[in-house]
Amino acid sequence: MTGTTTTTRSAEAPPSILRQPKSVWAVAFACVIAFMGIGLVDPILPAISAQLGATTAQTELLFTSYLLVTGLAMFFTSFVSSRLGAKPTLLVGLALIVLFAALAGASGSVNEVIGFRAGWGLGNALFISTALATIVGAASGGADRAIILYEAALGLGIAIGPLLGGALGSISWRGPFFGTAVLMGVGLLAIVVLLGKIPAPTTRVPLSATFRALRNPALLTLGLTALFYNFGFFSLLAYTPFPLETAAKSAGYADFGAHELGLIFCGWGLCVAITSVFVAPRLTARLGRQRTLYAMLVLLALDLAAMAVLVDRLWVLVGCTIGGGLFLGVMNTVLTESAMEATELPRAVASSTYSGIRFVGGAIAPALAGVLAAAISPAAPYVVGAAALVVAIGVLLVGRQHLAHLDAHPEPEPVDEQAAVLTAADS
Repeated sequence: MTGTTTTTRSAEAPPSILRQPKSVWAVAFACVIAFMGIGLVDPILPAISAQLGATTAQTELLFTSYLLVTGLAMFFTSFVSSRLGAKPTLLVGLALIVLFAALAGASGSVNEVIGFRAGWGLGNALFISTALATIVGAASGGADRAIILYEAALGLGIAIGPLLGGALGSISWRGPFFGTAVLMGVGLLAIVVLLGKIPAPTTRVPLSATFRALRNPALLTLGLTALFYNFGFFSLLAYTPFPLETAAKSAGYADFGAHELGLIFCGWGLCVAITSVFVAPRLTARLGRQRTLYAMLVLLALDLAAMAVLVDRLWVLVGCTIGGGLFLGVMNTVLTESAMEATELPRAVASSTYSGIRFVGGAIAPALAGVLAAAISPAAPYVVGAAALVVAIGVLLVGRQHLAHLDAHPEPEPVDEQAAVLTAADS
């Protein structure tokens, strides 16, 4: 009976990405809200800088504290989740985000906001890394479709975050933080109600597992690629609100503020979401994963280079910001797919290791951008961001022999323990 069913299904068209267990949708919904936190502060960065008397470099630390703690904590999330279980880890992460988002909104100084954003990053690490492994293990249609769903949640969250940040930030810079706390509370309830009871993990991941995973040359290559890629990513995302505001005022748009920035970065996030779902699979089918990665890194480097050369032109910055989302969406999906399928490591360990390196790279860019802009020129952060993308290309070239299997014909996926656990929880 089982063999007949398997044969019949393999002859049919692959299942729709929308036909997923309720546990997957619960986690994906919470992912959308969690990822809103990444772009949420973008539209209010200039307002925070002005109202709290902070420099550009200080304000950029709102990203750095958040991303650095997220990245470092992710090296230990598989250790934690293998002891607490997937659902408790997700809930603890969401609860921490609710707490620290609310505290950030109640802050009285930029240093307090920076500190509470770090606590927010801890909750984010517990949630995001566990959510990626959970979705990949539980989604129907294979790992590729699961990662597309995850990256679609990322893109949608990144799109909605700036829009919400702009709408609430036009009232007060505190609004987006309180709004996120409320929405994350909704996400927490969704996990409680829809995810169901999940059996305790049968194996425990050692504390050193994610660090030992770096011995795998394929994962190390992709992790370092992600580090330099995320440096370029956040050179665009975290720094751009400042030159945008300056260029807008020079162009005569005196009322340019949080609302306008929110709309621009919403367009950017929508491009990320669209290409991660609809374009990435087609490009990888035609070009293969490695060639797709090379192409996107080159296009992103050119995009940042154009922003550096024409940093004082408002509509060039707007076009390159939104257009950059097209390349970032493809890059996010393909790079995450590659990291999750490059090794035989447990998915929770691969997810923690890859995500940790990825977010640490993103943490460095905002802190450096503010310093470079003040010390050299407004164009300097984009120049360094483009250079980081070139380094990412070099890392891929050096390690290409370890990634050849990524473009081979896929073998049937082994049964994943997380999938069995969540399927049982849904039934």
